[in-house]
Amino acid sequence: MSPTQQTTRTEDPASRGTALYDYGSTTVFTYAADPRLVYCLYVPPATVVGPETRIVVVVHGTDRPFMSYRDWFAEFGRWNNCIILAPLFPVGVFGDGNRDGYKYMVEQGLRYDLAVLGMVEEVAAKYGVSSETVGMWGYSGGGHFCNRFLLLHPDRLWAVSIGAPGSVTLIDDSRDFWVGTRDMEERFGIAVDRAAIAKVPVSIIVGKADVETWEITHRPGSRNWMEGANDAGATRPERAQTLAQNLRDAGAEVRLDIVPNMSHAALKGAPFAMEFFAEVLTSLRAAKPGDVVSLSGAR
Repeated sequence: MSPTQQTTRTEDPASRGTALYDYGSTTVFTYAADPRLVYCLYVPPATVVGPETRIVVVVHGTDRPFMSYRDWFAEFGRWNNCIILAPLFPVGVFGDGNRDGYKYMVEQGLRYDLAVLGMVEEVAAKYGVSSETVGMWGYSGGGHFCNRFLLLHPDRLWAVSIGAPGSVTLIDDSRDFWVGTRDMEERFGIAVDRAAIAKVPVSIIVGKADVETWEITHRPGSRNWMEGANDAGATRPERAQTLAQNLRDAGAEVRLDIVPNMSHAALKGAPFAMEFFAEVLTSLRAAKPGDVVSLSGAR
């Protein structure tokens, strides 16, 4: 190789590192405000990222394959100009082996909803995109998270897709959180805003064959037991239907996909979320200021 060729191929190491680790399917980043939590990203090419770029947060289930969730959505992110943000909430943040803390939004003072919003702000500042609203999808334990995030922060969502939650929180002022919402303002400092919830396009996805109950039946004495914990239904499809009707009663437009021949399978549920997000994005990008995004074929 000639000296000229060597000079041509030499790149600034900092720029090369940015291209390699900060774009495309990225490395794993510590959340600056709380190093116990981390996230990875898919970021479209630098020539694409700009004012029209949206953020989609994808939230893992109890098994926590957060990088797989990112990978499933990478192609969607590339062709729909979206940054995919996949957080990891480790088991036992407080050394007690708790697998479920993030699902219920708060664990010994750690507010997982606010941590996600902080990650969004961190990513938006780094890449120069808007952090005002995000799309959000989660499956199983991540479906828990999305359900409750919608009730707490509807103003921060341009769409939400709730996948096969094992337990659901209903808008119900006769029951305390997590089953209902009666004490949500006291607990979180945020009151239920039905008008804001009604503006968020909602997708709920569950397999018709997702009927095992061993992991989702709450029993007295268990960590998350409270009266009414199993009242929304025995199986995930039953609970998904109950949640869909509850949100519709609050004025939300809900697309409910009960997928034939699908059991508890996040990978098979993800394409339904991506289709939903693509439709919402098309409407958002065509809308004029003040327009309300409406789903065609909500079911």
